[in-house]
Amino acid sequence: MQRTNVAQTCRSMAPSPMTGSEAAQLERLFKVIADRHRIRILDLLANTTEAICVCEFQPALGLSQPAVSYHLGMLTRAGFLEKEKRGRFSYYRLVSGALEDLGRAVPGASAHVAEPARSSAGG
Repeated sequence: MQRTNVAQTCRSMAPSPMTGSEAAQLERLFKVIADRHRIRILDLLANTTEAICVCEFQPALGLSQPAVSYHLGMLTRAGFLEKEKRGRFSYYRLVSGALEDLGRAVPGASAHVAEPARSSAGG
């Protein structure tokens, strides 16, 4: 049996252009959005040009006011949302470019995303 030299078969990898601190920052952002309610909040805001009142999120998400405020606060502190006070209520909108910046933070990620499988039955 022929022996293979491991050094000859393994290719060397280029160093990552992302620093450790950049990866830690990205990890923090992904932890913030790694919640189904926060993802839905981002989706609701991404699909409108208007700011949304905090009171409108409660019925849309089926959550209590304190829970909605908690999730909105997390997204605001992470830099995804901006908050505007109008009388007694707070209105939220996406920070311009925040989602695009997140997508660009992982170079080449879009090249690895596969199209969803399409069913051939009934379609």
